[in-house]
Amino acid sequence: MADDDIERAGSGEAVAVLLRELESIRADIVAETLHAQHRIAEVQPHYQASARNLLHYLALRRRDLRPLQQRLATLGLSSLGRAEAHVLATVDAVLSLLRRLMHSAEPVPESDHYIEFSAGSRILDEHADQLLGPRPNGRNVRIMVTMPSTAADDAELVHQLLEQGMGCIRINCAYDDTATWSRIIDNLRRAEKALGRTCKVAMDLAGPKLRTGPVEPGPQVLRIRPERDVLGRVVAPARLWIAANVDARKAPADADACVDVPEKWLAGLHKDDHVTLTDARGARRFLIVAEVTDMGCWLESDKTVYIVPETILRHRRKGHKGKAKTARVGALPSTEQVIRLRDGDVLMLTRELIPGRPASVDSMGQCSVPARIGCTLPAVFDDVRAGETIWFDDGKIGGIIEKVEKDAMVVRIKCARPGGEKLRADKGINLPDSELKLAALTSKDIDDLPFIAEHADIVELSFANRASDVEELQNHLAKLGDRQPAIVLKIETRRGFENLPDMLLTAMHSSSCGVMIARGDLAVETGFERLAEIQEEILWISEASHVPVIWATQVLESLAKEGRPSRAEITDAAMSDRAECVMLNKGPHIVAALRTLDDILKRMQAHQAKKQAMLRDLALAHRQQSA
Repeated sequence: MADDDIERAGSGEAVAVLLRELESIRADIVAETLHAQHRIAEVQPHYQASARNLLHYLALRRRDLRPLQQRLATLGLSSLGRAEAHVLATVDAVLSLLRRLMHSAEPVPESDHYIEFSAGSRILDEHADQLLGPRPNGRNVRIMVTMPSTAADDAELVHQLLEQGMGCIRINCAYDDTATWSRIIDNLRRAEKALGRTCKVAMDLAGPKLRTGPVEPGPQVLRIRPERDVLGRVVAPARLWIAANVDARKAPADADACVDVPEKWLAGLHKDDHVTLTDARGARRFLIVAEVTDMGCWLESDKTVYIVPETILRHRRKGHKGKAKTARVGALPSTEQVIRLRDGDVLMLTRELIPGRPASVDSMGQCSVPARIGCTLPAVFDDVRAGETIWFDDGKIGGIIEKVEKDAMVVRIKCARPGGEKLRADKGINLPDSELKLAALTSKDIDDLPFIAEHADIVELSFANRASDVEELQNHLAKLGDRQPAIVLKIETRRGFENLPDMLLTAMHSSSCGVMIARGDLAVETGFERLAEIQEEILWISEASHVPVIWATQVLESLAKEGRPSRAEITDAAMSDRAECVMLNKGPHIVAALRTLDDILKRMQAHQAKKQAMLRDLALAHRQQSA
């Protein structure tokens, strides 16, 4: 701003008030680092300026700056909305202009730890290069891809992903084993050599994931039904594959069901013969023999049929009279049983992994015994209290803990779709209100760390909740030798979000670190309506720390899994370019998803970079002060 422009911009008491206010803010910022010199001294030397800037930012955000921003904007000055990467430089630049407006010759106090405007972005870029590798040509944001188990034996898939611009693979250690992980990494190394490219390896610790236990199997029953159009007309018959020893002779094509029958009876079937039966509902049905092969036969029906073990099949050759030949259906696989829960229902969550079961009802239709299901981590029973909330299956079912008993907690369902929601085995459990004292690393995680330390560039700490969790991982890695992978904090709980600044200062003890916004569990923990706000705060805090961010969970998920994205997913992918890396999850159409994301990110970087924010006070900043 030229001197004559400054002269016209404003003067007097209003500017003096602004000057005093900003000087007070600067004093608080500087004092913050003086009180935390020991924390700054503990981090790696190349992180010390970043740690100091993080503390500056937290001090800045303990105030509601919106009125100040508006008054600064009125004078044509910076509104502080892009201060994250260089807090003190931004404040000092505005102070200097305000003093010129006041015709003050007093200089802004010098600082020995000044991060200039260009330096903040440069430091973040350097840290991102170190953690995630260099940026690909034409795109500022890297792409991480979660590897499916099949990548161990599908070298072509890994090659295609790397060729399309994948910069980092993610191996989820909750699945498979070291042999499978080794083959995936070997396929990556071969692809790197063939394409002349490099790719980071990230390995995700399974962590103490809370899940529902098993559910009692349902009845042995098969239902086959034809495909109908909107008018109810059959457009494709139901297809049943029958064979002797059906387990060893899987259907050669898609079948609605497979049934085991005696080999001698099977040998008497011919094309166009009829097979009749009385199904599990007492309905008379007939099926036509559509095809006979050496392995078995295809039967077709234009009506829905329910088949159970010991169902009698009757066969008579077409055009022949006489007694029909019969056969009994053999054993069938049990159906998956689900527990249907409605608003107001009671669910008993048990310490023991006793197979769960739906509620029992009496002759009047009233619940006589509530539904029950086990919990994979019974230690949480010691930490939960009545009145706290609980969520199941990524937030599809919610409830309140009414009572904690010795062997179970009584949950009253408060959130389920009209008509009820189905709860199955192995579904996630979230306890956002509870102060859980679960160990940061499970025994499985500790067993996996030697392989990770030897082969991975990055270890992702699942369910990172507190600084001591980070310290525990660092201590285990230190015992495994000099090769230290970078640490990424997965923020997927309310507690992890609230303790993020403290965890970042601890993670800076390592040579490289990052943050992953694990938006699936985080949305359940904090409330879906708050997710957008919370991911913004994580982006701000991470940028102030010059720590790269990985934007994760459900990015272009419909495209990866089903081959077609939703409009909302395209918008979400476009917003993700504000992170340093975006993660795609596995799916049959993952190569197409990667190609689409690559195109979106290249287009969006011409339109936006980290966007300007309005600076109300952050609760997160106050928490760090109290800590």
